[in-house]
Amino acid sequence: MAAAVATLALAACANEPDTLELRGRAMGTAYSIKVVASADGSNPAPERLRERIAVRLDDLEDRFSNYRPDSEVSRFNAYQGQAWFDVSPVFLDVVGQAMTVSERTGGAFDVTVGPLVELWGFGAGGEAGQIPPQEALDRLLAATGFGRVQLRETPPAVRRTQPGVQLDFSAIAKGYAVDAVCALLQETGVSSYVVEIGGEVRAQGRRADGRDWSVGIEQPDATGAAEIVPLQDAAIATSGDYRIYFEHEGRRYSHVLDPRTGWPVSHAGAAVSVLSSTAAEADALATALLVLGPEAGPELAEREGIAARLVVRTAAGLTVLRTTAYETAVGSRL
Repeated sequence: MAAAVATLALAACANEPDTLELRGRAMGTAYSIKVVASADGSNPAPERLRERIAVRLDDLEDRFSNYRPDSEVSRFNAYQGQAWFDVSPVFLDVVGQAMTVSERTGGAFDVTVGPLVELWGFGAGGEAGQIPPQEALDRLLAATGFGRVQLRETPPAVRRTQPGVQLDFSAIAKGYAVDAVCALLQETGVSSYVVEIGGEVRAQGRRADGRDWSVGIEQPDATGAAEIVPLQDAAIATSGDYRIYFEHEGRRYSHVLDPRTGWPVSHAGAAVSVLSSTAAEADALATALLVLGPEAGPELAEREGIAARLVVRTAAGLTVLRTTAYETAVGSRL
């Protein structure tokens, strides 16, 4: 399992004088934020708002970035002991949300899979293209699994129950960051906005013209938007296997790993989009459902009432499966 692929793009809309747009980079990717001006004129100053957003995102990178050697997650990973490791409430919150999705999906989502991603060459600075030896996979699998991490609420702390367990939040951190920016906007009195970070999107209220915000779901063959989804008071995230992969002896190996086996997924599933109330949950569930595949994924989504859109490769081309919850959520906005 790896970070959810950024397959979403905000659908184009006309420039509106009552809409402030902020763009920048954070979390190793680009972000775009659109804020609708309040009717009473009580709007935050653009530069002040930009500064507060930058501070909030930088703080999250200090928590969750594996690229920063002094980040909270890097310090936990560098600490090899099994005693309780004190963490911030934000860090504990992300681990808790990740564990909840792991439990719901039978381990198809797992924040301890990072070392396996590195072994396959899909991590930072890696060179994917070779099949790692099974003994190396087995060694890392012995230290993989959300059940090998424990949480403590007071005072906030986490611990590994086995040596070698590492944490990697790349498949949930961007979604969590979207939610954090949304919370910041609410704190400043903004009630209508859309926030997108690396393809994870969450919208509140409506556009300045009164219409719903719209998000385009990208085709797995990168030919453009396959579906335009109206979005209000909800989040959407997509995970796909088609952007990062390598081929070896005629077989395609995706960067999306099954944390239960340590191997790239090999089923016909190409992409999964999930609608949820939070971007963090949508982000994690999209990855989990993609790992589960075109049979187990839809079954779990229907059973759990998850609003999901799954794209499957068939001999006749791409087929789209939509859960009942997805049809209801999207249909109600059309």
